[in-house]
Amino acid sequence: MKMKSLSTLLRFGALLALLLCANTLHAAAYREPFRPQFHFTPATNWMNDPNGMVFYDGEYHLFYQFNPFGIKWGHMSWGHAVSKDLVRWEHLPVALHEENNVMIFSGSAVVDWKNTSGFGKDGKPPMVAIYTGHYTKKPLQDQQIAYSNDRGRTWTKFTGNPVLDIGEKDFRDPKVFWHEPTRRWVMVVSWPVQRKVRFYSSPDLKRWTHLSDFGPAGSTNGIWECPDLFPLRVEGRRGVEKWALIVNVGSGAPAGGSGCQYFVGDFDGQQFKSGTSGETNAPTLWADWARDFYAAVSWSDVPKRDGRRLWLGWMSNWEYANDVPTAPWRSAMSIPRALSLRQTEGQGRWRLLQAPVAEMKKLRGKRTRLALKTLTGQADLGALREAATELFEVESELEPSSNAVFALKLKTGAAEETVLRFDVLKRQLSLDRTRSGNVGFHKAFPGISTAPLELIRGRVKVRLFVDTSSIEVFVNDGEVVLTSLILPTAGQRQLELNVEQGELRRASLSAWKLASAWDAKP
Repeated sequence: MKMKSLSTLLRFGALLALLLCANTLHAAAYREPFRPQFHFTPATNWMNDPNGMVFYDGEYHLFYQFNPFGIKWGHMSWGHAVSKDLVRWEHLPVALHEENNVMIFSGSAVVDWKNTSGFGKDGKPPMVAIYTGHYTKKPLQDQQIAYSNDRGRTWTKFTGNPVLDIGEKDFRDPKVFWHEPTRRWVMVVSWPVQRKVRFYSSPDLKRWTHLSDFGPAGSTNGIWECPDLFPLRVEGRRGVEKWALIVNVGSGAPAGGSGCQYFVGDFDGQQFKSGTSGETNAPTLWADWARDFYAAVSWSDVPKRDGRRLWLGWMSNWEYANDVPTAPWRSAMSIPRALSLRQTEGQGRWRLLQAPVAEMKKLRGKRTRLALKTLTGQADLGALREAATELFEVESELEPSSNAVFALKLKTGAAEETVLRFDVLKRQLSLDRTRSGNVGFHKAFPGISTAPLELIRGRVKVRLFVDTSSIEVFVNDGEVVLTSLILPTAGQRQLELNVEQGELRRASLSAWKLASAWDAKP
C-alpha cells in the first residue's frame, strides 16, 4: 500500500472511531458487559500506556497508546481525551497518527511556557509532545517531537525529527520536564535491554545532550520501560522533598508479568542517586502488588496552587492483555491518584503513598456506616448491602488481634468471590481472584497476589473501589496498593467480613454506592 493511501486510511479510521465515540456516549451507552463506569476506556479498539499527560488551560489531557484499526495491539498512535475534573472524560480525535512506517510509541507532553522551542504563536505557549518513533521497516527507535497551538486539538510533527537518535533498536518512552534550578529541559528515557534509564538535557526541546545513566538496579528480570522522575513531598516533614524515579518492568513483577517499580533518592539536574541503588540486597520497591498496574506516569504542569503530583497507570498485564474478553474496546486506566512519600518508622525506608484523587468523591451517593466490636466468625454486614452494589467504595479501619486472619470477600452469587485476606502473624496481605468470575480466558489470569502487611498503631486502614470489572485496594493511606481486573457476573454484589482466626477487636466501615462517571455532572 502506498504511504499516501495508508495515511488517508489511518485518518479515516480515526474519524470513524471518533464518530463511534460520540454515538456510544449517549444515555444508553457504555453499558456493554464489563465496561468500566468510572475508569477511563476508549469507546472502541485497543488501548495501552497512558502518554503525554499534561494540564493546560483548565484541562487534564490524557493521551494513550491506541490502535485505530483493531482490538489488539498494533498500528500504535496517540488517542486523546480531556477532562476538567479527572472523573468525566471527553473523547477527542486521534492526536498523532502512525505514518511513513513509523508508529507513535509512548512519551510525554509539556507546556513550553517560555517558548524555548520557538513553536509558540500569537504570544501563547505551545504544547509540545515528545514521543518515541518506532520504525516498522527497520530495527530502530528514536525520539521525536510534535507541537500544538490550539490546546492540543491538532498537532504538527517537527520537520527536524528525530531530535534524539542513538541508533538503538530499543530506546523509548521519553518523559520530559523543566528543571528550574538548571533552567533547562530534562529527559528521562528507557534503555530497555540494558535495564537502564538515560538522562539528557536540552535548552529548546530540539537539541539533547547526554547527562548520565541509572541502573541496573532493583528489579532487572524484565526490560525497563516508561520511566518518570519527579519530586514528592514527604509526609509529616514540612518543606522536605525527595525525588522518585519510576521504572516500569515488562516482566518479573511480584504478582507475575509486568509491573511498576520505583526508587527514592536525589536529583541534582545531572544525575539521580538512589539511597538503595548500591545495595544489592535491598528490596525492590513496588508501586502495586497485584497484576494490573503498568506504565504509570504522572501529569505535567499541574498548577502550583493545586500542589499535587497526579498519576495513573494502564490497568492490565502484558501476559494476557490482548485476550481480556471485552468488546468493542479493550483495556482501561486506573483511577487517578495523588502521590506523596512516607518514611516508615524506625527503618528509614521510603514508601510511595497513593491516594485516590479527591474528585472521585463527587460520584458518591449516600453514606452507610457500620461499627462492630469483638468479632469472630462471619460478621453481619447487612447494613452495607444497599451501598455495595455493582459500583461502590468502602473505607474501613480494622483492629485485629496479633494472631488474626480475616478476609473481606466480594461475592457475586454463590460461586463467585474475590477475596482480600489479611494474615497478621505472617504480616501478609493477599488478593485472590481464582473464583472471581470469568478467569478461564488465559492461564495467567487466575491467581493470588500477595503484599506485605504492616499495622499502624495496631490497626490497618483499607479503602476499596469496585467497578464493573476491577477492584483497587489502598492499604494504610496507599502505602500498599493492589490493582486487579475481575470479570464477575453482572448484578448485585455482596460484601462479607470473615474472621478465620483470632479476632477483630474493632471494625468500622463506611460504604458509598458510586454513580457512573458518564452520568455525573461536570
